[in-house]
Amino acid sequence: MKKTVWTFGLIAGAILSILMAATIPFVDRIGYGAGEVLGYTTMVAAFLLVFFGIRTYRDNVCGGTIGFGRAFLVGTLITCIAGMCYTATWEVMYYTVYTDFGTRFVKAAVDKARTEGKSEAEIAKTRADMEKFAESYKNPLYNSAVTFLEPLPVGLVITLVSAGVLSRRRRRRAESALVTA
Repeated sequence: MKKTVWTFGLIAGAILSILMAATIPFVDRIGYGAGEVLGYTTMVAAFLLVFFGIRTYRDNVCGGTIGFGRAFLVGTLITCIAGMCYTATWEVMYYTVYTDFGTRFVKAAVDKARTEGKSEAEIAKTRADMEKFAESYKNPLYNSAVTFLEPLPVGLVITLVSAGVLSRRRRRRAESALVTA
């Protein structure tokens, strides 16, 4: 299991890292909302490797059959390795290239509140909340935890779907074997 998990986890992590590094410079131009859509779309593309990792493990290690629990475990481990790569890449970018992220994030949130027509009191509250977040985000442990949690739900959803699809095939084969016997 180790070889499959590490191989597919590192490939998915490399895809996440490369696409993050390629798209982050454009966030100010396209906006944070469009940046989130682009970021999560790239996460879905990278986490498709979870499906292929589970299938490879099922076919090459388990002899063509795998239970839901084992498939879910393999997918979750791939997701965690990819998430760690994503987090490491962001940490390097945040502390070297994108050091003014907090200021940009606060400005973007305040600008969004203004364009939505919020009152000055609501804008001030948004600014205060975002400045508090930006200050907390300077802590490397907090920063890492928040960053790791970004791709995790996407990877887990793809893991659930993949485990369900790939373990169902095992059940179909077992049912067809019973019918022919």
